[in-house]
Amino acid sequence: MAGSLVVLTGASGSGKTTIALEVERAHPEYDVFRFDTIGVPSAEVMATFGPGHQPGGAWQRAMTLQWFERIASTVEEGRSVLFEGQMRIAFIQEALRLGAIPNAHVILVECDDSTRDLRLIHDRRQPELANESMKGWSRYLHDEAVEAAIEVLDTGKRTLAESVEYIVSRLQR
Repeated sequence: MAGSLVVLTGASGSGKTTIALEVERAHPEYDVFRFDTIGVPSAEVMATFGPGHQPGGAWQRAMTLQWFERIASTVEEGRSVLFEGQMRIAFIQEALRLGAIPNAHVILVECDDSTRDLRLIHDRRQPELANESMKGWSRYLHDEAVEAAIEVLDTGKRTLAESVEYIVSRLQR
């Protein structure tokens, strides 16, 4: 029997990595993968993938497809997986189709702009990310989620414990 797959996407500072790290710490029965563990290449390397599929870029699409290829075998083995990263929902949906991964639960993790800015500036100490570009990226992902009827988890209105409990309930399905 196949395992379950929950995919968290969202802009920087939305809370997806914090949730994933806590699930990984408190629930070793689940495999947790984080998109960013592959690292972010230089602009020159990204450019070698071409300008297509903007926003997010061809590099993000290629890496999303690659991650889901890897995750598919883990789910097929019966393991439940939580995967998080900043990925366009269109890329996630394409990867799920190509990987023949049924019943994945995709969730957009978001919060309001002021909460995200506070997290980026004070918690993560990355003030350079608290900018209009990140706000635009967050809005883009939100609009894409609404259009695709993807669930939205507002971490600005939930505690970390509540968010983790919610995600674990999805992994248990």
